[in-house]
Amino acid sequence: MKVLITGIDGFIASHLAEYLVNNESDVEIYGTYRRGADRKNIAGIEDRIKFVEMELTDPYSVQNAIKEVMPDKVFHLAGQTFVPTSWVAPTTTVAVNVDGTVNLLESIKELCPKAFVQVAGSSEEYGLVHAEECPIKETHPLRPLSPYGVSKVATDYFGYQYAKSHNMNILRTRTFNQTGPRRGDVFVDSNFAKQIAMMERYLPEKREIFVGNLDAIRDFTDVRDTVRAYWALSERTWHGEVVNVCSGNGKSIKQVLQKLINYSTICDSIKVIDDPSRMRPSDVPLLIGDNTLLKCYIDWEPMYRWEDSLLDLLEYWRDEYPSEPPKLPSSTSNTYTITYPQPNTGTVTYPHTGGYRTTNASE
Repeated sequence: MKVLITGIDGFIASHLAEYLVNNESDVEIYGTYRRGADRKNIAGIEDRIKFVEMELTDPYSVQNAIKEVMPDKVFHLAGQTFVPTSWVAPTTTVAVNVDGTVNLLESIKELCPKAFVQVAGSSEEYGLVHAEECPIKETHPLRPLSPYGVSKVATDYFGYQYAKSHNMNILRTRTFNQTGPRRGDVFVDSNFAKQIAMMERYLPEKREIFVGNLDAIRDFTDVRDTVRAYWALSERTWHGEVVNVCSGNGKSIKQVLQKLINYSTICDSIKVIDDPSRMRPSDVPLLIGDNTLLKCYIDWEPMYRWEDSLLDLLEYWRDEYPSEPPKLPSSTSNTYTITYPQPNTGTVTYPHTGGYRTTNASE
C-alpha cells in the first residue's frame, strides 16, 4: 500500500510517519517536502521514507508528485498552520491552504480517484463559541475568527464538494489542539516549554517567561494519539463526512503554563511577564470538542495523559540544549558567552577554563 503524507517534515505528519514505520510493515511511505526544508523531525526514519518534492501552490508540481506516487492513501497535512501568521500574511495563508488543497484534489481526481484522502481541518473553523455551546459537535456553526480559520473552512468545504461531486473517498477532520514532542516553538505550549528549558540550562539569574492571553481554553490531545486516530479512520470508506479529533477536555493556557512551571527544576523562581506582542487581534476564547462521533467510527481512546504529554514536550526541549556549555579550545578569555533569541534578548556569561564562543542558544 502506498501512503502519501504531505508536509512530512511537519509536526503531526512526522508523527504519523513514525507511527506507520513502527506499526505498519506493509506500507510504503511517501512524503512531500519543499526544497530546502528542514528534515529534523524525521531524522530517525528518513531511510524508511521515499521523498517527493512538491510545491502546493504550483498545480504542475502537485500533479507531478501525485503521478510519481499514485498513492492508495493521502494524508493532506501540509499547509500554513500558525494562526498569528495568517494575520500578517492572509493572502499567503489562503494561497497555501485553499489553492494548495484544490490543486491536490484536482490531481487526485484525475490520476487516482479511488484513493482515500484526508483533508485536515482545524477547530479554528468553529471560531466564536459560547460556553453553553460546548462541547462542540460537528454540526456546530462555523464562525472563524482568523484568516487561518477562514482558510480551513474553505479547504473543509472543498473536501466536501469533491467528495459529493466526484464520488471521491474523502474524510474531513477538524482536529483540536495538539501537543507532544517536536511541537513547533511558535505554538503556545511548546513556546512555554522551550523558554523553561532555556532558563534551566542557561539563565541562572534572569528567569522570566513571556506570555500572551492565558485565559483562552483549548482541547489538547497528544499528537501520538491523534495519528493513531487518523490511521484507524483511513481504514474506512468516506463520502465527505466530517469528524472532530479531540480529547473532549478543556484546559486553559494558564493551566498549561502552570503545569510546565511545576515540572521545572526552577519553578520557585520563574516570573511570568505579559508580552503585548503575543496578543492576537481577536482570539478564540473557548474550544472544547465533542469526540462522540469519532468513537462511533473507530475504537479509540487517548493513551497519553495531558500531564504526561506536557512533560514529554518539556523533556524534548531539554534535550535540545546541552546541560553544560561545551568545552572549547584555550584562549586568553575566561568567559563563555551565549546569546539567546527574542523575547529574552541579551547574553549570559559562563566562566570556564579558557576559550569563548558566541552562539545562538538553539544551536
